[in-house]
Amino acid sequence: MAYDEVLAERIRDILGKRGDTEEKKMFGGLCFMLSSHMCCGIVGDRLMARVGPEHYEDLLAKDHVKEMDFTGRSMKGYIYVNPPGIEDDSELAEWLKVCTDFVDSLPPKKPKKKK
Repeated sequence: MAYDEVLAERIRDILGKRGDTEEKKMFGGLCFMLSSHMCCGIVGDRLMARVGPEHYEDLLAKDHVKEMDFTGRSMKGYIYVNPPGIEDDSELAEWLKVCTDFVDSLPPKKPKKKK
């Protein structure tokens, strides 16, 4: 599955200032990692947002949002935001702030041992 390159560039513009961002192809789309933690991504033309469990239910009630069900089951703490909910750069920035705030609250990842 291809992902929206324009959306990817918009996300890069916002997250690129951080310096701890890495991109990985996942879920048939593109995932943005912050300090080795999954933060957000693009599946098709939708934003996949890691929002965490605390505000998950409230965020699901917003317009243009649905649960992330990539595996056929709901993934609590992850949502999809459909294109109308991220048309404006300020809307996208707000969603990315929710994602980065949650990811920044996580403990640092331990480095993987080399084989």
